[in-house]
Parts: sequence; structure tokens; C-alpha cells
Amino acid sequence: MYCIDVLLEEHERITDFIAVARNACCSIIEGNDIPLEDLNKMLNFGKVYADNLHHKKEEDILFNAMVNEIGGAAQKMVNNGMLVEHNLGRLYLSELEKALDKYTPSTQIKLQIITNISAYCDLLERHIVKENGVAYPFGQRTLSAETLERLNIETQQFENNTKSDREYYLKVLDELKQKYC
Repeated sequence: MYCIDVLLEEHERITDFIAVARNACCSIIEGNDIPLEDLNKMLNFGKVYADNLHHKKEEDILFNAMVNEIGGAAQKMVNNGMLVEHNLGRLYLSELEKALDKYTPSTQIKLQIITNISAYCDLLERHIVKENGVAYPFGQRTLSAETLERLNIETQQFENNTKSDREYYLKVLDELKQKYC
């Protein structure tokens, strides 16, 4: 199914991002300079690629259909699980952005940077396991064939409308992987 395949592919790229971000944090812990430009790229990757492109597709297309068509268990899983975790990720990114904005070469700011990147990465990693293993298969198994086809069309339209942003952030990710992986 195209909709799910796109989301799974994005999870692979987000997993690549997690490795990059963790390696950058390790570099800081090892005493290397704070790579502010790279950290800002990571922040923007999280905000645009992971949240605006990926999570928005989940929220507006797949999860919305699951809640509306399936109800009950889907509503609980989406509203009390997936959306809560999306919002927690947004909090970590917001706190990271604050730390980067007020950066001075102090241990306190380094701690805030590392803490929020690490928390965001841990959250994403666990979240991906839940979506890949539970949420997506549940939706694919339970939604009607007509709904699944509509989701494929909506996903394709979303992809067409966001192609330049997606390509840009995948290029940024490749550059960061060259440096940190």
C-alpha cells in the first residue's frame, strides 16, 4: 500500500537521522566543539521532515481515517498514544531550539542540547517501533479497501506538494551522515 510504504520509507530516513544526532551528541561529550550549524540543521530536519512532512501525513491522512472509520481502539491508540508522542517530540524540539538560540559555551547549555536531542531520538526510536509494528498494520488490516485507496491518493498529492522540501531535507541528511556516520 503506497501510503504505508511512504511512511515506512520515511521511518528509515528518520532512523538515519537518529544515528546522526546521537553521534553529534557523542562528539560534544568527547569534548569537541559544538557544531551549531549542524545542530540547527538537525533541529530543522526534525521540525520539517519528521514533523511537518511525516507526522502531518500520519495525523491528517492515516490516523484521521483510522479514527473516523474504525473508532474505538483506533481512537484510543491515536489520541492517547501516537498524537501524545508527536506532541512530546515537538516539545523536545522546542526546548532544543531554545538551547541553541541562547547558546554560550557553558556546561548548562551543552547539557540542555544533549538532553533534548537524546530525548527526542529515544522517543522517535520507540515511536517508530510502535507505528511499524502496531499502528500501521492495524490500519492496513482494518480500513476498507476504498479508504485505503483514498489514502494512497491523498498521500501522493501530499508528496507532490512537498517534493522540494523533502528533497532538500534528504540532501541535508546525506550531508550530515557524511560527517557523523
